[in-house]
Amino acid sequence: MSQKIVHIALVVENYDEAIDFYVNKLHFNLVEDTKLSDTKRWVLVSPRGTGSVHLLLAQAANEYQSKYIGNQSGGRVFLFLHTDSFERDYQNLKKHNIEIVREAKEEPYGKVAVFKDLYGNLWDLIEPK
Repeated sequence: MSQKIVHIALVVENYDEAIDFYVNKLHFNLVEDTKLSDTKRWVLVSPRGTGSVHLLLAQAANEYQSKYIGNQSGGRVFLFLHTDSFERDYQNLKKHNIEIVREAKEEPYGKVAVFKDLYGNLWDLIEPK
């Protein structure tokens, strides 16, 4: 048996502002942006590199979904972004005024910092040892 997770849905306020953040600030690839209806699109972004899971940017369709924008994990770190150059990506976060919640530090598993995306979801930026 072979299985893998290929997409993780991330509820966003607006497709275009989310694409702008992930593509122009985090330098993710825009994998797909397909219009499904007047209000729904299939938008996939992913970090540069091979073998990465895609984020499915899902614009909130109602008030109930909107309540979870920015807090899909109950205030815990939600997503973990591995990098081959911590310093490059950490400086990129600062350059784009992306909020750093926990400054860079060395851990047994590598160098790590916590940042918020445009909606407040927490991310670990990690350069593994």
